Amino acid sequence: QVQLVVSGGGLVQAGGSLRLSCVVSGRSFSSYSMGWFRQAPAQERVFVAAVSRSGLTTNHADIIRGRFTIDRDNAKNAVYLQMNNLKPEDTGGYYCAAADIPITAMVLRSSSEYTSWGRGTQVTVSS
Repeated sequence: QVQLVVSGGGLVQAGGSLRLSCVVSGRSFSSYSMGWFRQAPAQERVFVAAVSRSGLTTNHADIIRGRFTIDRDNAKNAVYLQMNNLKPEDTGGYYCAAADIPITAMVLRSSSEYTSWGRGTQVTVSS
């Protein structure tokens, strides 16, 4: 069974940066398409970014495009979310997710397509 361990959240001032990490263990990491989601208090979990199994294809939500970047290192079994120019509205719990799919170039935007989830890490952006 795959396990996802998320780290890197914290408190930062608006305009600052954070880098989230998600380390995956239990199965071949390169078999998984990976994604990041976030959830603000009393709101639904929403898509942030996704990366294909190979790392060559990425997709970012419009609300964070140009500020956040997803990437992965298959040699380290890790996926990252670099978050720059953070805004107070970026505050929330950030979740890493994995989907075991056969297509190497596919990215997934829907949370229902992911089968494994890590525990969230809290990101708080102060104004």
